[in-house]
Amino acid sequence: MSFARKEKILEIIAAERIQTQQQLAERLRGEGFEVTQATVSRDINELGLVKNSEKGGKSYYAVPKKENRLSDRFTKILRESVVETRKAENLIVIHTLSGCASPACEAIDSMKLDDIVGTLAGENTVLIITQSKDHALSVEERIKEIIL
Repeated sequence: MSFARKEKILEIIAAERIQTQQQLAERLRGEGFEVTQATVSRDINELGLVKNSEKGGKSYYAVPKKENRLSDRFTKILRESVVETRKAENLIVIHTLSGCASPACEAIDSMKLDDIVGTLAGENTVLIITQSKDHALSVEERIKEIIL
């Protein structure tokens, strides 16, 4: 349930300007998650969310920007959710625990690797499309370094 809840948190903050933990807890409850403020606080901490400011002084939760480097939370998500990786030509298929493909895909996307053309996540599978076979090999090696 923790992965699904964290995935939903990432979806919510990507779609809306969530300003408070209470607001996030209410949105999660509206999505069917039974949460307390303490649970939301812990999830925010584990996800490494930051508060960004907008004009007018209002702040909202966001995922911090880090290029070509994985945050500790994304490293943890990959390590705990990836079951297997397989390469085929310029494609990489990653199998995850059920419901964990989207957070794993978000982790991979956050790496902002130039070799990756695009990613796609299902329920338990991530598809990574790279520029070439050689790029697929280097991306797969990078992912395996993280998860092992």
